[in-house]
Amino acid sequence: MKRTAATCALVLGLTAAALAQSAGAATAASDTTKFDDGVKTAIERHLGRRYVWGASGIKSFDCSGFVWRVLFENNVLLKRTTARKYYLTLKPVAKADQWKFGTLVFFDDLKHVGIIDSPDAFYHAHVTGGTSLSEMNAFWRRQIYGFRRLPASE
Repeated sequence: MKRTAATCALVLGLTAAALAQSAGAATAASDTTKFDDGVKTAIERHLGRRYVWGASGIKSFDCSGFVWRVLFENNVLLKRTTARKYYLTLKPVAKADQWKFGTLVFFDDLKHVGIIDSPDAFYHAHVTGGTSLSEMNAFWRRQIYGFRRLPASE
């Protein structure tokens, strides 16, 4: 009888722990979705703005200023810096997550940064097009230096 009670207690304890972990995972997934929605909203708010070197909004941006503004508007407070410094300070992203929405993609020997929309497109502030969604075509794919994780998407 004692063994049965102990087994039941163990099973109940493990079940409670699994439910708590599942609830925590659901909350984390919900938080990630909420963050991604905020990032998407901030990006869309600033599309079509002109490119100005060193600018971080609201009417004009350079590439790293665009990333900074999107993060700032989602309560991620980083020092306004260059694409190179973002790459050196942010965490690497798992290969499986490189093409997920919100991943930062770095180009041209760390001279340019954008935000992945999908494996086929990314957002950035470009000299000739300002803030826009660009196709991840062969030109851009050849220029990729690496990927980094947004601080709040961990």
